[in-house]
Amino acid sequence: MESEGKIVFTEEQEALVVKSWSVMKKNSAELGLKLFLKIFEIAPTTKKMFSFLRDSPIPAEQNPKLKPHAMAVFVMCCESATQLRKTGKVTVRETTLKRLGANHSKYGVVDEHFEVAKYALLETIKEAVPEMWSPEMKVAWGQAYDQLVAAIKAEMKPSD
Repeated sequence: MESEGKIVFTEEQEALVVKSWSVMKKNSAELGLKLFLKIFEIAPTTKKMFSFLRDSPIPAEQNPKLKPHAMAVFVMCCESATQLRKTGKVTVRETTLKRLGANHSKYGVVDEHFEVAKYALLETIKEAVPEMWSPEMKVAWGQAYDQLVAAIKAEMKPSD
């Protein structure tokens, strides 16, 4: 939800996100890898979007470049979510957002890819904190993810 340009993220939503992130943080590398492996399982062609996976004979889960990338993406999604209520906007450095927008555009990321990633993220979080998971938590994380994606899409320039 937005109100006069500011994102409305309730105190309850923030609490759910912060509480679950505090549990998941220590396993960021493993959870990030799980997230990407879920994405590749759902949409195998997305693997080709990553230059370091495209021609690699190494299985994705063993590729030394995937884990750090996956962890960075997972941490960015989660940290951005925890800041949403406090700041009223997605807090990722502007240069990072511009780079994310340019890269996602360059590699041909479309709405369906963002939807697959959202589903994979929610499943990854659900599996990481099953005792905390609830419909309300799903909505909170989903809304936070949607805001991050909207910020990235705003920086995606249509390719000529």
